Amino acid sequence: MAAASKGLGFGTAAALAREGALVAMCSRDEGRITDAAERIGNGAIPIVADVSSPEGATRFVSQAAEALRGVDILVTNAGGPEPGNFASTAADAYPEALYLNLMSVVAMCREAVPAMQEQQWGRVVAITSISVRQPLPHLILSNTARAGATAFLKTLATEVAPDGVTVNSVQPGLHATERLTALYGDNLDSAADTVPARRLGTADDFGAVVAFLCSDAANFITGAAIPVDGGAASGLQ
Repeated sequence: MAAASKGLGFGTAAALAREGALVAMCSRDEGRITDAAERIGNGAIPIVADVSSPEGATRFVSQAAEALRGVDILVTNAGGPEPGNFASTAADAYPEALYLNLMSVVAMCREAVPAMQEQQWGRVVAITSISVRQPLPHLILSNTARAGATAFLKTLATEVAPDGVTVNSVQPGLHATERLTALYGDNLDSAADTVPARRLGTADDFGAVVAFLCSDAANFITGAAIPVDGGAASGLQ
């Protein structure tokens, strides 16, 4: 479980642990990830890794595979790039965003998926954003990078489906996390008012969806991009 010291990553790691999975989880901060693993318990393994580069993402999966004696489930995740719109975002900001939210996914999958294919079972779930379905104002870097990741995952899903490996993405809307607080400041109540469910999601809500996609019961779901947003996305797809 990448980027799991807080927020949706932590909620997902906790949900997987509750379902009996042995979880290896990473963060760039040793103290934070050690504390997070201790709070989850169930033998959760903390790993210090920075997935914002392909090398760091690959190293995380390699270390997790060594600690767990193999990776059956890969959940990719990374923080979001800086907010901004077309006018305020310099061209040289795009490569860093692409490394963070696209190339990290590619690198982790390249390291983990071949072994899943060999054993004829595996689960890949990527945490992306509802902005893939409905681009969000002032998040042009995230909109762009995560859309690319979604296309990569859809393509991968069709290639590895015959090998018993499912590949899906989950698109969070507005959840009560540190990231949302950073974006909205003291206006969280007004953010909740934009959600048809009239509340923000929680990390536990989100983690439960990811845990289901990682289960045997979800064996016929692959290539899906699933919104978890309280009904916020208004499109038909």
